[in-house]
Amino acid sequence: MDKFTLTISAIMEFLYSIDLTLFYFFNHTISTGFLDKFFAIITDVHKWYIAYLILALIAFFKGGRRGKIAVISLIVLIVVTDQTGYRILKELFERLRPCVALKDAITPIGCAGGYSFPSNHALNNFAAAVFLSQLFPKYLWIFYVVAFLVSLSRVYLGVHYPSDILGGALIGALIGYLLSIAALKVDEMMNKGKSKKAV
Repeated sequence: MDKFTLTISAIMEFLYSIDLTLFYFFNHTISTGFLDKFFAIITDVHKWYIAYLILALIAFFKGGRRGKIAVISLIVLIVVTDQTGYRILKELFERLRPCVALKDAITPIGCAGGYSFPSNHALNNFAAAVFLSQLFPKYLWIFYVVAFLVSLSRVYLGVHYPSDILGGALIGALIGYLLSIAALKVDEMMNKGKSKKAV
């Protein structure tokens, strides 16, 4: 084995050791009954469908032109990021979840199926957070706090490594930012068209 291969191997082992240390901190060290219940609720997207629907309807009907653009774009965004993570990246990397690879992983909600990298929860939520923060910067902190808590829940509950979260967050942020540029451009073009008609 050459020096380059040994160096890469050593770096990967070092990074994995950091990943494990962080994983065990969130999954073991701070594990409590209260946080079990809290993160179990935070992580379950099915419990938030009604809230999402209400917010989407408010944005669509009360948020003006930008609100309508945001809702339509957000639907497209989530479909793209979810399928990118689930159908492409997870199948490409085939990383086992910590609750499968580690016998002592604590799993308050059980071990999810499928592969681990990247976390689709992080991918989707950070894509949405970046996208929405570009269109509605006034509420930036809310978007990022929600994305952070949802993503953190996945590590705490033993179904993802911290690096799965980081990878998902970075990929999602990039996709969200790119779509936000397109959405803002559409908003600008529609605004100019409206101004010309007014003249």
